[in-house]
Amino acid sequence: MRFRQLCIGLVILSGSLSSTTRAAPPAAPYLSITTESSAPSSMLEDGRVVGIATDKIRVVMERAGVTHDITLLPWKRAYAAALQQANGCVYSATRTPEREALFKWVGPTDEAQWVLMGRVDRAWRITNLEDARGLRIGTYAGDARDTYLRSRGHVVDTSPHDMLNPPKLLQGRIDLWAASWRAGSDVLVRNGWDKQIVPVFVFNRVAVYLACNLAVPDALVKRLNAEFETIERDGTARAIERRYERRASSR
Repeated sequence: MRFRQLCIGLVILSGSLSSTTRAAPPAAPYLSITTESSAPSSMLEDGRVVGIATDKIRVVMERAGVTHDITLLPWKRAYAAALQQANGCVYSATRTPEREALFKWVGPTDEAQWVLMGRVDRAWRITNLEDARGLRIGTYAGDARDTYLRSRGHVVDTSPHDMLNPPKLLQGRIDLWAASWRAGSDVLVRNGWDKQIVPVFVFNRVAVYLACNLAVPDALVKRLNAEFETIERDGTARAIERRYERRASSR
């Protein structure tokens, strides 16, 4: 009798443990997100990555229930990390034909203009990209603007980091700097270049994205895209943009 009672007790305990195991909630998905220093989209302030695209991404991740971290790296390393890590994503990535099949795409996270920047003390007459042919244009390694200009036969001087280009421009080592620009950018003001460097010609307008590794589940990508649509629709995205635009105008 005692043996029978013991067996029944073990069966009940086993069933209880099994039910407890089944009831445990699934772990929240985790993404390792990388980006570059590119104000006002992504930049380091008080030890934390912030910016227009950054703040949008944080809101979307929170609403979608996705745990994540955001790490600031040189662009080539940030891009490579997203390609190599199964849970990796990188922003702000231009969605080019060459990159299309390499990632799963979330967004767009922001929009930007590709602008040829020049020294204020030179007389510029550039009304199309062909007018810049023969001039030395500063870009940086792994960037879509570098690929875009090279593919069209322009003379490109590539740096390892974009912020090396303004000093090169002021020193006369390059003629123009191919920058990514948007409303709210205060890079020139913050670095004291606003009286020396000016926009010369907008040669492209692009949307930029969060580009995720192909191993990131389709269902998660779909959920993130749905949340991006929601923050555009409910005004959250525009509120973030306005906050940084006001900051830039007050400097």
